[in-house]
Amino acid sequence: MNRSNKIALGGGCHWCTEAVFQSLKGVLKVKQGFVASIGANSEFSEAVIVYFDESKIPLSILLEVHLHTHKSTSNHSMRTKYRSAVYTFSEDQNNIINSYLELLQFQFQNKLITQVLPFDRFRASREQIQNYYYNNPEKPFCESFINPKLQMLLNKFSKYTDQNKLKHLKDESRTTKYSE
Repeated sequence: MNRSNKIALGGGCHWCTEAVFQSLKGVLKVKQGFVASIGANSEFSEAVIVYFDESKIPLSILLEVHLHTHKSTSNHSMRTKYRSAVYTFSEDQNNIINSYLELLQFQFQNKLITQVLPFDRFRASREQIQNYYYNNPEKPFCESFINPKLQMLLNKFSKYTDQNKLKHLKDESRTTKYSE
């Protein structure tokens, strides 16, 4: 039996985050928009909600992908708009994510700043910018900012990457390698 679950993730531009998680096997749906938590984090910040099949991609892998595809150790000036966070939907999920963060810290030279916050509200992006990467892969923004993240997925998380969706990147890198 397939077990569907969800997690909300924020860190960088939601176009980038959406494309990263849309490119993984076992991800059933990605909602792009803005997420708010509670208290000091009640303002909306760019994020996605990822619906996934845990039998095909574990939550621990989703978290690891998330940490490696945004500046999860950098407390830069745009953190209000791009909060580095995992928004959880239950106390159990919150505890699991906190444990995973502790386990994954060794992969990073600097301390992770990613917050684990309770999910409170979601507001979807305008329909015109949803599925941004897969509707506009040739746009300069996609080539400059999203393609490197997707290439890293192919290299570091190939077991979980939907190879068909990223075939264009594999073809480009093959061309580049052989043309040198």
